[in-house]
Amino acid sequence: MFLDDTRIHPSLVLRKVNRIGFIAVLFVLLQFQLKASELPPGFTDTLIATGMSSVTRMELLPDGRILVCEQAGTVRLIKNGVLQPTPFLTVVADSFSEHGLLGIALDPDFATNNFLYVYYTATDPVIHNRVSRFTADGDTVVPGSELAIFDLDPLVGPLGWHQGGNLRFGSDGKLYIAVGDDRNGANSQSTDNLFGKILRINSDGEIPTDNPFFATLNGKNRAIWALGLRNPFNFAFSLIDGRLLINDVGEDTWEEINDGIAGSNYGWPETEGFTSDPRFRSPIFVYAHGTDDNTVGCAITAGAFYDSPTSQFPTEYHGKYFFMDFCDGWIRTLNSDGTSTLFGEFTYYPVDMKVSSDGALYYLERGLDSTTDGAVHKIEFTGQSAPHIDTQPANVIVPRGQPATFSVAASGAQPLSYQWLRDGVDIAGETSPTLTIPNVTMDDSGASFACVVSNEFGTVTSNSATLTVAPGTAPVGEITSPAAGNQYRGGDTINFAGTGTDAEDGPLPASAFTWWIDFHHETHTHPFIPPTTGITSGSFVIPTTGETSADVWYRIHLLVTDSDGLTHSSFRDVTPIVETVTVDSDPSGLQINLDDQPRTTPITFSTVAGVNHTITALSPQQLGNTTYQFVSWSDGGAATHTINGGGTFVATYQVAEPLPPDVVLYASEGTRVGNYVVVSDGTAAGGARISNPDGGAAKVGSALANPGT
Repeated sequence: MFLDDTRIHPSLVLRKVNRIGFIAVLFVLLQFQLKASELPPGFTDTLIATGMSSVTRMELLPDGRILVCEQAGTVRLIKNGVLQPTPFLTVVADSFSEHGLLGIALDPDFATNNFLYVYYTATDPVIHNRVSRFTADGDTVVPGSELAIFDLDPLVGPLGWHQGGNLRFGSDGKLYIAVGDDRNGANSQSTDNLFGKILRINSDGEIPTDNPFFATLNGKNRAIWALGLRNPFNFAFSLIDGRLLINDVGEDTWEEINDGIAGSNYGWPETEGFTSDPRFRSPIFVYAHGTDDNTVGCAITAGAFYDSPTSQFPTEYHGKYFFMDFCDGWIRTLNSDGTSTLFGEFTYYPVDMKVSSDGALYYLERGLDSTTDGAVHKIEFTGQSAPHIDTQPANVIVPRGQPATFSVAASGAQPLSYQWLRDGVDIAGETSPTLTIPNVTMDDSGASFACVVSNEFGTVTSNSATLTVAPGTAPVGEITSPAAGNQYRGGDTINFAGTGTDAEDGPLPASAFTWWIDFHHETHTHPFIPPTTGITSGSFVIPTTGETSADVWYRIHLLVTDSDGLTHSSFRDVTPIVETVTVDSDPSGLQINLDDQPRTTPITFSTVAGVNHTITALSPQQLGNTTYQFVSWSDGGAATHTINGGGTFVATYQVAEPLPPDVVLYASEGTRVGNYVVVSDGTAAGGARISNPDGGAAKVGSALANPGT
């Protein structure tokens, strides 16, 4: 998204709320939302529907209806371009942080059996993710039709991050499930749990016997199809050749697209980005973190193959893989040579993308922040240069005496001209994409406003938007706790409270208050506590595990609403106490694991005070031609232990004693003595040959006494 050719992150806008007031910020937010997509000539981007909250995923029905998942547990229905007031289905979901309703897929035989599947965070008997099947009936599901077909492991991550959630059926008719690592990288390399994996099950929840680990694992872990993933938020199958591509959201450096191949290990947390380690499958494409241009981003959240049976896009797009970044506002296509090409730029925070049977490309926007509605957009190829309305003007409610702003976004051959209408009559001088009425009166209430957009190829008129003028004034909310400048440590309890008053209503009741808390991490945000109405105060605990970056903070939001529907928004940031940690070895230059990832000493980094980090001294290991064994940590901790504050931590090593490459024993083939294994039978005189595969981790004190033992 660009304003005056400068990329601006949403958090930079939101920081201005307390300085310039809610109405002015609403104007800025509308500018973000209504910026026209920048697409190749002949393509249009149309807003289909908005008004949804914290959206996560969508599904296109065969008849053109659209299902949209809201994180809190509701599936909304868009029919004939209109968001229906009655939910399609509702589940009881825990929506803390990144928990919630996260995935939806249609059965391959939906046209005949009406089955659909959802992935959500169930609350019974413990908090865990679940895949359930429902039966559709018209514009809702059959009451009581839920059938839980697969329950995943209990969730224990304190931040609630990295839940994955995408569901898709492959060409083999099996249901594939993307599961994040629950913000614990060690989960991804273990086959004792389902986190950090792609799972594969039958449509009834049974596990296929041809799964790659079926013969070696037990129970539900037999569903593991691939492992070593961090947060595979999205994946897609090609209808052309059945290829599976997996988008894995990265940690500090790289976003990945991986070839989905049965039994693969993608390396997290031991590697991120391209790797030559033979244990792992390297991604086929990566891009770096950043905000400098349209080749970098923060999180790869949406992807789809353009493989519709009916293709409206030009030939060069047939079979292409489209993908989107959550923060940086672009769509790119993956090329066969491992590069990518920019397709378009638009607004922020896409979470899903689908291709319809008629060849249109749909994408789902979560919204600019926690108060901005989610939206469904459609990209089509018309091949025409006449103007097209991408985003219609929206209804506005403002208090008397305040400004009211309407905006329109359009595309087409340049230059475009604009003319605003009031109740069907031209407004003199209003010829820009934005119309502002500086000081509304009660006489303005009920007026309708539309915009005519023209170029040399044609003219189009937007939908009309209605202005409602409230007779009173907007309320005023104030966050009284925590105090401005308050800082935290991991494990602290943060109490929040506020007041709300209105000139007409007086002190506002608890029902007028809505709170939510976002966790800011570098250039993007995670929902921490979802919007909660009906309280004037509350508290939350800062986790001690989970995110290990120091570039983080919590933003507490308060929205108060008066009886006229007028609102006021404010926020308070709570920032961390940051300390410095140095991890080294003696001698320096050896390998340690920091939070499950291999690093070379010395390492210096910033941490939030009170947040846990795990350090592991690897032993034995080689530096040059010398083998070293771990002796101790400077803080007295075990080889693997947790630290939670600043300081210097040194792992002391000693040179390992040289060991013979092999010795002679009287033992049978396969016998293990310490870390030595018999590699050739030697029950007769002369003994057996053995090797030391563990590189000197143990010694054999003496040979076995008798032949044949």
